[in-house]
Amino acid sequence: MTTRDCRLPGIGGRRALVTGGSRGIGRAVARMLAGMGASIGLAYRADEAAAAEALTEARTAAAQAGGGAPEAVFWAEGGDLSREEDVDRLFARVDEEFGRLDLFVGNAGIWNEAEAPIGRLESAEWRGMLEANLTSIYLTTRRAVAAMGPGGRIVLLSSTAGQRGEAGHSHYAASKGAIISFCKSLATELGPAGITVNAVAPGWVDTDMSAAVLRSRERERIEREIPLRRVASADDVAGPICFLLSDLGRHITGEVLNVNGGSVLCG
Repeated sequence: MTTRDCRLPGIGGRRALVTGGSRGIGRAVARMLAGMGASIGLAYRADEAAAAEALTEARTAAAQAGGGAPEAVFWAEGGDLSREEDVDRLFARVDEEFGRLDLFVGNAGIWNEAEAPIGRLESAEWRGMLEANLTSIYLTTRRAVAAMGPGGRIVLLSSTAGQRGEAGHSHYAASKGAIISFCKSLATELGPAGITVNAVAPGWVDTDMSAAVLRSRERERIEREIPLRRVASADDVAGPICFLLSDLGRHITGEVLNVNGGSVLCG
């Protein structure tokens, strides 16, 4: 898919913040939005080089599309989004660079390949997962809402695991299920202010986070269990996210958009 193929109304000239933007789905979303004329702010945890590469890709996409707003801004800010002081710094940068925020994608999060059955799931690992996947979403979404006005769009990343569970990964599934409830609550709360809030729930996606599993013999088994018989690319997930951020999705709120090749049907 090229940037020209995925232009959507209501993206050009908008100011977008994407967390977890240095790799995977977040990086793909930033590139697509930039190609449609949006200004891009990226939040990343620690890999400054990867964030710089993601910004380069975004700028290139904007240039190749030929329709990017001449005043478009591109920037990145590092930090641990489960820490309020780091979130404060991020949104100070949002205020400095953008003034206001139009689009927010809450994508930061982790998944551990190693299984953690409940009998071996230590409290520190439980807390760490919820801090990374849920507290970070709460802290950043709260600030994003304060920076938005009517017409704001919020998309939060959940997971198939948050809907049907995942044996050996109950802490991950719990964090992603909570995001769905959070999304639905905010949709009813913020609807009168003209702000939409939706969740996207990917299944297996071929990114750095799942690379160890998907480069193993397990991939064949995983693909057999997906009705479409393929693992998603980051772009496969980024496209639906951009749809929800666009004017085409302006009357959709409180929904969970499954982007998993039908795997949620096969629990």
